[in-house]
Amino acid sequence: MAVSPEPPLRLSTVILPVHRWSQGGRQNWERAEELGFHTAYTYDHLSWRGFRDRTWFGALPTLTAAATATERLRLGTLVTSPNFRHPVPLAKELLSLDDISEGRLTLGIGAGGSGFDATVLGNDAWSPRERADRFAEFLRLLDRLLSQGGWDGDPAAGAPGVSYRGDFYSAHEVRTYPGCTQRPRLPFAVAATGPRGMRLAAQHGRAWVTTGDPRTLGVDAAAAGFRAGLARQLERLDGVCEDIGREPSSLHRVLLDSSDTPSGIGTLDSVDAFVDHAGHLIDLGFDELVVHWPIGDSVFASDPETFERIALEGLSQLKA
Repeated sequence: MAVSPEPPLRLSTVILPVHRWSQGGRQNWERAEELGFHTAYTYDHLSWRGFRDRTWFGALPTLTAAATATERLRLGTLVTSPNFRHPVPLAKELLSLDDISEGRLTLGIGAGGSGFDATVLGNDAWSPRERADRFAEFLRLLDRLLSQGGWDGDPAAGAPGVSYRGDFYSAHEVRTYPGCTQRPRLPFAVAATGPRGMRLAAQHGRAWVTTGDPRTLGVDAAAAGFRAGLARQLERLDGVCEDIGREPSSLHRVLLDSSDTPSGIGTLDSVDAFVDHAGHLIDLGFDELVVHWPIGDSVFASDPETFERIALEGLSQLKA
């Protein structure tokens, strides 16, 4: 039997946790698999912008339920951040979810922002510098916990696990038996815009994630300027990879089509608009485009029928 060639661009989606599982939640994740999406992600927030006073469920329980409702679809967060999480309990939850999904989990991870999640635990919002410092430490410790947590030794011999004391996070003899299903650990997709974050992506990530150069975002921004900003980001990313001795092509490049993407691009307006935009991304060197599952009466409102046509027909029209 002939094997279908890989498409020149992976198409993935973000399904926000805004529906009860029994009232559309399960159906959306099952449909995402039926439509052939590469990965279905969800936001790892406690609330988000205009959804703060609407239904919003937790990311990891939602992904766990999705793992039991699907078989092939990759699953992930986009993105998890230090805003309300600690690497030690997070590592245990992630390796559990990687096991339940039989190795289909990707961790999208970033520094977080200054929104509701930043102060929900009663603390003041961190400065951009502190967010960056915390993220670097958070990411490095999480990497160690998931890849060196004692499971590669002999439990009977009393492997010491991971101990760490940093400026923001600590761990003491943490064991993460039996380790991730994906070895040496589940893949990280690191969201970053600046050189420091890009270096972390190059050091720890299988993929780098962007929504675009912040200077070129906004619904009224020009499409040409947005794509020129992406090209500049990719050039900087290549330079960072070369600086640390990593082959640039080994780091996947993921664009999240966000609510701040210029409206002139119109990714989900029609199949033709999608093909045009995706073609530009292929030319730039992106490996994956992530679009939002339609949510009526929100910034992610789009026509469900057109959305499904894009998923079913769009990739076949792309040229490598």
